[in-house]
Amino acid sequence: MSDAVRYQLHDAVGVITLDRPDNRNSMTPELLDAFAAASAQARADAGARCVVVTGTGRCFSAGADFKSVLQRDDDARPRAAHERSYAMYEPFLSLLDLEVPVIAACNGHTIGGGFGLALVCDVRVGARDARYGANFCRLGLAPGMAISYLLPRLVGVSRASELLFTGRLIDGAEAERIGLLSAAVDADEVLPRAMELARAIAASAPLAVRMTKQVMYRGLDWDPRGHARVEAYAQAHTVGTADAAEGIAALLAKREPRFTGT
Repeated sequence: MSDAVRYQLHDAVGVITLDRPDNRNSMTPELLDAFAAASAQARADAGARCVVVTGTGRCFSAGADFKSVLQRDDDARPRAAHERSYAMYEPFLSLLDLEVPVIAACNGHTIGGGFGLALVCDVRVGARDARYGANFCRLGLAPGMAISYLLPRLVGVSRASELLFTGRLIDGAEAERIGLLSAAVDADEVLPRAMELARAIAASAPLAVRMTKQVMYRGLDWDPRGHARVEAYAQAHTVGTADAAEGIAALLAKREPRFTGT
């Protein structure tokens, strides 16, 4: 079986590809471990001037696999509940350590933790007909992976509040209109468009690009990883609630949830 996530260098553009389409590129332990390894390869690759993250199949990533695990433990030592929540997102958050620009080529549905993966990238290009969003509250869960930090900074507090509180998913056209995507195109054009942009970035002076990225985020007082740790407490608090059990059961049964506030 091929790696769940692979890294390849194409000229000066590194490409990280999530490759478990049969499972919607969801956050299984296998995929998360493979993503951490691919991200480390990209970070160590001196030849990469820009990195593109994409997926295979109809999903960029559908986030958590609700038939697998919602929190990650450590065989070496017991973890507190908030640490287990944070550990789910740590591999995707490793993209924050890349000094070069990172482009999300959202080839398909981009939901939950997969939505968070797109948000930690610097630029997003997506499929027009795909669905985007963080449906945590519809599952009885508080969000994770710094989504509640990143989304309002990208689309504004009012729009972020609406999307997060309702868990509504939007299509690519709306995502482009509100500034979440730089471009919404046909699904088969997503990766070519992202690669075209990546090559344009790679043609710029590499040191100047890295320094520009660094000073831009410093000016924004950028701390998504720190906020992800704060979010982990809230998510850990909600994971064990009756509403979370109901939300996940309703999702798997493809019915409307009936929340009680417990």
